[in-house]
Amino acid sequence: MMRILQVGMIVVVLGGCTPTIQVAVPSEPIEINLNVKIQHEILIKVEKDLGELFESEPDIF
Repeated sequence: MMRILQVGMIVVVLGGCTPTIQVAVPSEPIEINLNVKIQHEILIKVEKDLGELFESEPDIF
């Protein structure tokens, strides 16, 4: 009787130790949003060029 109980416990313990690996593909594609504003850099360059122009020719206007 004890032998049957031991075999039953071993089967239950080993049955709970089965590894499971699942790989799932997402239903929607991965979206990477790369909206970058470069307005600030352009305004600084134009402002710097205008400042140099006004310094070199003060009577332009």
